[in-house]
Amino acid sequence: MLTKSSPISTQSNLFHSELFSQLDVKDPLIQLANTINWTVFDDAFEQHYSQDNGRPSKPIRLMVGLLLLKNS
Repeated sequence: MLTKSSPISTQSNLFHSELFSQLDVKDPLIQLANTINWTVFDDAFEQHYSQDNGRPSKPIRLMVGLLLLKNS
């Protein structure tokens, strides 16, 4: 079952703020993640997911990101 991707929120998040403050924004992988148009992948792979049947899926962005890491 396809999980809806959540829009990027400008509201601060108590649990994630500490992690992002520790990351180096000059890291090539972070820069790459910020330049990729993730909605293209969402639209391309959405047809392969069920809308109302089965276990909720992992985000498509996670799957594509892991494949990029595996093949780099």
